[in-house]
Amino acid sequence: MDLRLPRVRGLLRGPRRMLAAAAAVVVLAGAGTWTAVAGDDPPPVHRADRVVEVGDGVRLDTSYFTAGSDGRRPAVLLAHGFGGSKADLRAQAERLARDGYAVLTWSARGFGRSTGAIGLNAPDGEVADVSRLIDWLAGRPEVRLDGDGDPRVGIAGGSYGGAVALLAAGHDDRVDAIAPAVTYWNLADALFPNGVFKKLWAGIFVNLGGGCEKFEPALCRMYQRVAEKGTPDAEAVRLLQERSPQTVGDRIDVPTMLTQGQTDSLFPLGQADAAARAIRANGAPVDVDWVSGGHDGGDLETGRVEARTGAWFDRYLKGDESAGTGPAFRVSRTVGTGSGDGEPRLEGVSADSYPGLGGDPRAIELRGREQTFENPAGAAPPAVSALPGIGGSGGLSQLSSLGVGVSLDFPGQFAAFESAPVSEDLQITGAPTATVRVQSTTDDAVLFAKVYDVGPGGAQQVLPAQLVTPLRVEGAKAGKDVTVTLPAVDHEVERGHRLRLVLASTDLGYASPAAPATYTVSLKGGLAVPTALGDTGATAGLPAWVWWAPLAGAAVAAALLLTARRRTSAPPPDPALAGVPLQITGLTKRYAKSADRYAVRDLSFRVEKGQVLGLLGPNGAGKTTTLRMLMGLISPDGGDIRVFGHAIAPGAPVLSRVGAFVEGAGFLPHLSGRENLELYWRATGRPAEDAHLDEALEIAGLGDALARAVRTYSQGMRQRLAIAQAMLGLPDLLILDEPTNGLDPPQIREMREVMIRYAAAGRTVIVSSHLLSEVEQSCTHLVVMDHGRLVQAGPVGEIVGSGDTLLVGTPTRVDAPLAEKVAALPGVASAAVTDGGLLVRLESTGTARDLIPELVRLDVPVESVGPHRRLEDAFLTLIGDSA
Repeated sequence: MDLRLPRVRGLLRGPRRMLAAAAAVVVLAGAGTWTAVAGDDPPPVHRADRVVEVGDGVRLDTSYFTAGSDGRRPAVLLAHGFGGSKADLRAQAERLARDGYAVLTWSARGFGRSTGAIGLNAPDGEVADVSRLIDWLAGRPEVRLDGDGDPRVGIAGGSYGGAVALLAAGHDDRVDAIAPAVTYWNLADALFPNGVFKKLWAGIFVNLGGGCEKFEPALCRMYQRVAEKGTPDAEAVRLLQERSPQTVGDRIDVPTMLTQGQTDSLFPLGQADAAARAIRANGAPVDVDWVSGGHDGGDLETGRVEARTGAWFDRYLKGDESAGTGPAFRVSRTVGTGSGDGEPRLEGVSADSYPGLGGDPRAIELRGREQTFENPAGAAPPAVSALPGIGGSGGLSQLSSLGVGVSLDFPGQFAAFESAPVSEDLQITGAPTATVRVQSTTDDAVLFAKVYDVGPGGAQQVLPAQLVTPLRVEGAKAGKDVTVTLPAVDHEVERGHRLRLVLASTDLGYASPAAPATYTVSLKGGLAVPTALGDTGATAGLPAWVWWAPLAGAAVAAALLLTARRRTSAPPPDPALAGVPLQITGLTKRYAKSADRYAVRDLSFRVEKGQVLGLLGPNGAGKTTTLRMLMGLISPDGGDIRVFGHAIAPGAPVLSRVGAFVEGAGFLPHLSGRENLELYWRATGRPAEDAHLDEALEIAGLGDALARAVRTYSQGMRQRLAIAQAMLGLPDLLILDEPTNGLDPPQIREMREVMIRYAAAGRTVIVSSHLLSEVEQSCTHLVVMDHGRLVQAGPVGEIVGSGDTLLVGTPTRVDAPLAEKVAALPGVASAAVTDGGLLVRLESTGTARDLIPELVRLDVPVESVGPHRRLEDAFLTLIGDSA
């Protein structure tokens, strides 16, 4: 779903039941079956390529992905973007197949190896094709059915593919859930906003399609006519509207997750807003997610969006009520650059309802006299805002989020009105509005409205997301009052900055009148600025997991209480292990429905008080399964788990001495950190004095932040709050699964100190992590697993120090010829010059005892000899190719 231009193929990528004849899908050619084996644990993914005839001689190139062999499952159709093909979706299709879906991808008409003319998602073309593909899915034995000929099916796609998902949901009532991204609701409004021709994007459109001749003849004629005149006519508007989801908006009543880009001059945020309002009016669940990037560049957050799409389908196709689908509204904000690579660092801010584009408006007074300016002959030189197709991976539009302005207005071609400096930080979330009076020497005037963020002294002028609103004012010769809805953005205006409303006569991306004209503009009111999420501040970042289950912690606590009442008999405690935090003996867990495949097999190890134990292993090693059995969430098939001598079972009383942090906790964002923890503890039903709240908070090191709302927390602070929640009651055994996920280096260091402080009082910490360097610094002991079995256990120093590489310390740098002589010694595999001496790797027959005399003989100035191996080296040595 990568829609970047020009390097990435993807502008616009890509019904009630069709006639019975349309349901006939003929397989013309089978391209065989391809199988990818993705490790030991995930099932292999099977791909079958077929060419399908959909009528009128049109043939679609399709790929069908499945994994596993048991039972029926929901289906997902993945639609590509404009200029792309089914190949763009292969990786996402494989992931969904492994997650239990039957996935069908296809190249739309005119793209890839599919035939037919491009119809821009015509109802009797591309949209009808989707219904025929659904017919085909209904006949597959792997696909779950809701009725005869009615498969359980969802559709996801970006841009062109997102639009066909919306259209299919309106035309075919068999569609059960959709997840369209960065797409349009009204294509006429997108390409002819307010009656102004978006000429650069339209030209890119045609070019990506392969030229005008690749489109349906009526579309080609329409484009040539509008491009020549510079203005859209009624026929052009009708032609694009009938291919727009808006035409069937009153019939789209399925759960819809709308993802829209903030840096997108092609399909701006208003397109998703119109879709959300219409679909919600039909009674369907709708979530809205504003990602950082868009068609003008920036980060499309593909991984996060695909994960959220998977959760959306889990909820609404699989019926998994526990699936975390995310917040009703989420917006990504840039909070600086990441460490080292200069890429923008993003955090998410969320709300439990979608505020629309005009939520919580704040009046901003503007100043400025009536102003007169020119529309030059030929509309040249044009002002510059967005530069379609030149976004690249970062995008010029992304620069505005980092405080860099790249826009250009020419003197004498615009009017400007300015506010006083704002007295406090102002977060704009939505579309500002303003009312102006426009007069022209011609009957019609074309203006381009925009709001700049102007720094102190006017030295810095930023156009948020590089977006403008084009406006055609008819009857302007006599003068006309016009209310302008400016582009929707999410942008923070810092204290001391001013807002500047500009109305320009030209813009590079649009067609302006070629005839010269004089415009006169005056203010009729100030700006109304929406501040729906303004109270969160610039540092307010809420990742999606905070919202997936805002009461998850309380629910887990309640569940533990309920299971405690249903406890089954357990083996008696072992007095000899009363002081041992954890002993695992012969632990075994088979995969479901398998007699000979094991997630964990004959695992045994022991953890003592005061240890920080690192649980390591490659993906599929059995670490998470082990932790889940340890927490009593699943039962082993064999073996024994003892915590302080007590056997572990669901609801076992000894679990009150265990605290756990797994994949993040859910918090209520409007409550403070302390209030969230108090609410969680009350849900456990245990006495308040047993929480030891202050002690846990002191260890977590949150300080004064505890009094602030959680929505203002950075990700590192939220992680520490989650750890503090796990530490409530000061459990003797603390289990942390990937506690540093998503943290930057300073936050990781803070998390390390939290773990060390907690264990310093004689308590025990078990941490599962993939950051080997961090484990090496924070853990005292290690357990290394692979393929469900124990590979090695012991102190970190013992495991790291048992390698075959020695560091020979020397007072001066060793020259290369001498290093070559050392490398030629018996029992030496290699020798390399490094800071402080030589790195010598021994063969299996070599020893340090034999090496030292040879070094002396060669006059190597030896100061020290010792093992040299990082934990990463030891880990890779222990597990070999499994890593």
